[in-house]
Amino acid sequence: MSAPSANAPVSPPTPTETLADARFGHVATEEQIQRTVAALGHNGMSATVVDSREEAVRAVLDLIPDGADVLDASSQTLVALGLTEAIAGATRFHGVRPEMMRLHQEGKADSVRKLAAAPDVIVGSVHALTEKGQAVIASASGSQLGPYVSGAGKVVWVVGTQKIVPDLDTAFERVQEYTFPRENERAQKVYGMPSFVAKLLVIHREFKPGRIHVVLVRENLGF
Repeated sequence: MSAPSANAPVSPPTPTETLADARFGHVATEEQIQRTVAALGHNGMSATVVDSREEAVRAVLDLIPDGADVLDASSQTLVALGLTEAIAGATRFHGVRPEMMRLHQEGKADSVRKLAAAPDVIVGSVHALTEKGQAVIASASGSQLGPYVSGAGKVVWVVGTQKIVPDLDTAFERVQEYTFPRENERAQKVYGMPSFVAKLLVIHREFKPGRIHVVLVRENLGF
């Protein structure tokens, strides 16, 4: 079951899940997936639907041209799929994050910013996709948002279908009620400090058709 829609009511949560889990933590129905794919296409964004994590990894890597400079955005979806390591260790194209980390350690913040601003390809995820073909991404730093909007030559998002929601209002609820609490808990464990939603990006349409490609996975991936 997925997030609620007019003809898909949400069942009460089980004793081991919260109301947010019940609303936002279950993969979408086939009808919802197909509505979303069609709407994305109408809005200038292409989509591929796969059944497994293995297929998702292959689909993402196949979308990256030979010799491209590729930035992997910080994403628990990419971590879960092993794509962070796959991009960093690739030889067919150039993963730029290791170079960014080196520059960061050398205190060259401006060089890091410029390198991350306009990669040939950025690979990441979103926090909600609506059945009307809109994407919502929340961020604390906003570092991935510029490349998503226009800086990157190509954008590849890999998205678990539990992130499909009926509309933008529900997408914003998903960010606040489901995504943020989980990311905040992770940040406090990993970094010793809380997270926050500082910037929220909504993409309604893509000006250049096909620039944004969404790999939808029929699994629960990321937040």
